[in-house]
Amino acid sequence: MLAKKTVKNQLTLPKKIVEKFPATEYFDVRVENDAIVLRPVRPEGVEEVREKLARLGITEKDIRSAIVWARAKRR
Repeated sequence: MLAKKTVKNQLTLPKKIVEKFPATEYFDVRVENDAIVLRPVRPEGVEEVREKLARLGITEKDIRSAIVWARAKRR
């Protein structure tokens, strides 16, 4: 199956593919070995991550600090 990229960098997924993910609204998009990979994101997955972070005692401040640290390491 083919998907065409528009001038606005949008893709229309073939109907046969989309039908396999009826409840999926969002996809995680990444590049793996020169291929674009779409993975369905479950809305409840976000809540699971938030709950795990809370159990581990990781706060928004911790996450912001980690991002600043990681960005500084890249330079």
